[in-house]
Amino acid sequence: MIKRRQFLILGSLLGLSPYIEAKALSAFESSFKSVAPTITAVQEHLFPEGSKIPSARSMHATAFLFETVAHKSYDKDIRAFVIEGAQELDKRTKGEFVSLSPSAKEKALRAYEETNYGSSWLSRIMTRTMEGLFSDPIYGSNVKEAGWKALHAYGGFPRPKTRYLEA
Repeated sequence: MIKRRQFLILGSLLGLSPYIEAKALSAFESSFKSVAPTITAVQEHLFPEGSKIPSARSMHATAFLFETVAHKSYDKDIRAFVIEGAQELDKRTKGEFVSLSPSAKEKALRAYEETNYGSSWLSRIMTRTMEGLFSDPIYGSNVKEAGWKALHAYGGFPRPKTRYLEA
C-alpha cells in the first residue's frame, strides 16, 4: 500500500515529466543547430543540385531530418548519434567540412565511411534524407511531389491527413 508521502512525491515527479522531456528536446535543438551546417553539407553532397532526383536543398532535407529525429517518439540515443556523428565528421575535417571542395568532401566522407561509426552515421543520414525526398509532402519534404515525379512513382493511399500520430 502506498503511503500519502510517497503518493505526493510520485505525483510531483509525474507532473514534472513533460518539463523534463521539453528540456531534453530543447537541448537537442540547440545541439542540432550547432551541427546543422555539417549535416546540410553532407545531405547536399549526397543529393546535389542538377541530378535526376531532387536535391536535398530543394526538398528541405535538413528540416525534415530535424523534425523527424526531434519527434517525441524518436529514440533519444539515435538523436544523440545524429549529433555526435556530425561532430565527429567535423572533428576529422578540423571544422572545415562545410567549406571543402566537392572532391575533398567526397574524400572525407569516404574516409569516414571506412569506420564502423562513420558508416553507420552516414547510413542513418542517407536513410532519413531519402525518407524525406520520397515521403508524402505533408511531412515537409518532397516538395510538390518532386521526388515521386522523378521516380515516376507515387505514395500509397490513403494519404496521411496529419503529419504525425500523437504518441
